[in-house]
Amino acid sequence: MTDIEAAYAECERITKTEARNFYYGIRLLTTGRRAALCAVYALARRVDDIGDGELPIEQKADQLDTVRKSLAELDTTTDPVLVAVADAAKHYPIPLNAFDELLDGVWMDIEGRRYQTFEELTTYCRCVAGSIGRLCLGVFGSKPHPDASRYADALGIALQQTNILRDIREDLLNGRVYLPQEDLDAFGVELSVDEQGRLTDTGRGLTALIRHSADRAREWYADGLRLAPLLDWRSKASCLAMAGIYRQLLERINDQPSLVFDRRLSLSGREKLTVAARALSGRPA
Repeated sequence: MTDIEAAYAECERITKTEARNFYYGIRLLTTGRRAALCAVYALARRVDDIGDGELPIEQKADQLDTVRKSLAELDTTTDPVLVAVADAAKHYPIPLNAFDELLDGVWMDIEGRRYQTFEELTTYCRCVAGSIGRLCLGVFGSKPHPDASRYADALGIALQQTNILRDIREDLLNGRVYLPQEDLDAFGVELSVDEQGRLTDTGRGLTALIRHSADRAREWYADGLRLAPLLDWRSKASCLAMAGIYRQLLERINDQPSLVFDRRLSLSGREKLTVAARALSGRPA
């Protein structure tokens, strides 16, 4: 096995282990694109893990800076993940500068930044998730279209909005709040948990806010999924599978917001496989 083959194998191992939702879509790609997207995911995961880790802020800042510098030195790296990313970028038009945006977004997490308006939250989502959408597009390739990158960006933002609704409780317990303050105020919500660690919902304001947020996320999905017809069959299937899993999760949260009050909601493996199978037939979930 060559060094590059070993590097890709390590990225696929990371992706299979960590990408509980994305791998259902990634596995539908052709061999070369699957390897390239695993490389992209493995590096993105490394950045996320820095943000979510237990190190002091100063050390997290140093690690993010190390990743940023390494992206400018891909030709000389021996790190397996970076070797795979460098090779993938030689074969596909991957916008490596999108990793800089991801690093910026993770720094917002480390700072514990909160968002007053949805517009501010969108900026964060564009950094941490729109960037991933554009990186995926670089691997997928697409028919020429002036809005292809914007669609990929919008789809990533839609997925991140779903994550935010799924993780309200977990984020709050970790000292993070992503719901915009203007929305919390509009629905009379002050986020808190009761003695059992369950989100409180006085006056059902939180339920109403979650459904309002789900409606808004649907609009981003509708915009982002305009990307699908621009992709080849396998890339389209991958895109629809990844987006479909999150869309189905969003609808479940919308139907019963209380499901996220005391747990981290997820779809079963069988449900994810069903979404992937529908995606292979070209049908969104």
